[in-house]
Amino acid sequence: MQRILSANIARGRKEQGLTQEQLAAKLGISYQAVSKWETEQTMLDISLLPTLARLLNVSVDKLLGYDATSYDLSPYEDRYRKEEYFWGLEPSTMCLKVLELLPPSRPLKLLDIGCGEGKDAVFFARCGYEVSAFDISDAGIEKAKRLADKAQVPLRAFKANLWDYRLEEKFDILYSSGVLEYIKPELRDEIMGNYKSQVSDGGLAALHVFVNKPFIQRVPGKERVSWLWKSGELFTFFHDWLIEQCTEYVFDCHSSGIPHQHAANRLFARNWKAADPR
Repeated sequence: MQRILSANIARGRKEQGLTQEQLAAKLGISYQAVSKWETEQTMLDISLLPTLARLLNVSVDKLLGYDATSYDLSPYEDRYRKEEYFWGLEPSTMCLKVLELLPPSRPLKLLDIGCGEGKDAVFFARCGYEVSAFDISDAGIEKAKRLADKAQVPLRAFKANLWDYRLEEKFDILYSSGVLEYIKPELRDEIMGNYKSQVSDGGLAALHVFVNKPFIQRVPGKERVSWLWKSGELFTFFHDWLIEQCTEYVFDCHSSGIPHQHAANRLFARNWKAADPR
């Protein structure tokens, strides 16, 4: 629990735009105490929890990591509850590029971030990758597990929220298609930094984000809990990696029932160590 509490204090403080010194002053304690909470060196006095939660604009339960049920459902939850697969079963063309750049010629661990109903995650598992996948949708996760069972492949699928979940194990491949716009802009530096830190040497990030373009209207009825990226923003997070491919394109979509378009950036970047000059 201390690890979760420490991470939530640090995250909540940053979301409120507070320095450790400012938070400490509001609590009437030293900034060193706040620093020790955030680095898991000490546990805070339980009597401070209500005040701390108020300052961070969260509930005590959420601060302690017990508030998973309070998250808004995925905007696709109702659609995923239907028998048919909302996104179909055909894997994304991104999957084929991953196979080209880092084929499973040896055991490789892959994480599908925001896996939806699991079509891409199961495709990767069928190809021989060791696949983990998460999504906030309960219905999506259940359908991903059923799809894996039908294909008779192992899949570690679990529920998690992009805003709160942080990687604590290394993966050879991080894969995400059309999900990262649900990350609040103020959390992107931290989350993308965490993702990068957990990609193995020589590993690959294969990511797709929707971007804002003045000539493309917002999707009719689009949920309000998403934030489009700026063109090139995804690239900047990986400027120090080997960019295998980075593209921008516009495509037609009918997912809302109304024909519309999206603009997107697609990035394949490798965590490549500098070549030995010898």
